[in-house]
Amino acid sequence: MNLANKKCVPCEVKMPPMKEDEIQKHLSYLSLEWKVTDSIKIANEFKCKNFKEAMRFVNDIAEIAEQEGHHPDIFISYNKVKIELWTHFIGGLSVNDFILAAKIENIFKKLKK
Repeated sequence: MNLANKKCVPCEVKMPPMKEDEIQKHLSYLSLEWKVTDSIKIANEFKCKNFKEAMRFVNDIAEIAEQEGHHPDIFISYNKVKIELWTHFIGGLSVNDFILAAKIENIFKKLKK
């Protein structure tokens, strides 16, 4: 399944967060190794060439996050960018988190070319 071609959808009602089997299934659709934290978040740390490239990466993520209406937690440490994704409204993971993760992976791949 190509999650990067999908669009995030607003959580209009309080739906339940994904269960472990759904999380594992959606992780298999991603090309990088995202870590699951407490069954409510996925996270990945991306290593960039330097601070400037890290900031370019973060700015590109900000653009796509705004377009999708789904915003990650972003932590920057010189050339490292840690991304945490979860759907705050439901207190866990939704398909939106995996869609945005796939789009972030594509941004990173383009940055590294």
